[in-house]
Amino acid sequence: MVKAVSKPKVTTTGRTKTLAYDVSEQLRTPEEMAAYLDAWLAEAPEDAAGIARALGDIARARGMTQVARDAGLSRESLYKALGENGNPTFATVLKVVRALGVKFHAEPA
Repeated sequence: MVKAVSKPKVTTTGRTKTLAYDVSEQLRTPEEMAAYLDAWLAEAPEDAAGIARALGDIARARGMTQVARDAGLSRESLYKALGENGNPTFATVLKVVRALGVKFHAEPA
């Protein structure tokens, strides 16, 4: 799969230039994607919005159109559900996880 490379957004404040950071550009392999999601689940297990955004980061890394197709959802609804203010249903989360090819794992606390 060839992913379009976006030009980084440059913000200038005074003498400082900053570049927008997009973690999805760093998630290249299924192992990295799974480790990223696992880190969110371990470090912030009660942050549902953060975990949803992490799924969105992974979906963007994989290709949002393909993930939406594999999950049986529209691309627009997937962006909305996994965006910053998204609030996906658990059914949507399960569809996305399956489409991404990752698994949730449960163990005693």
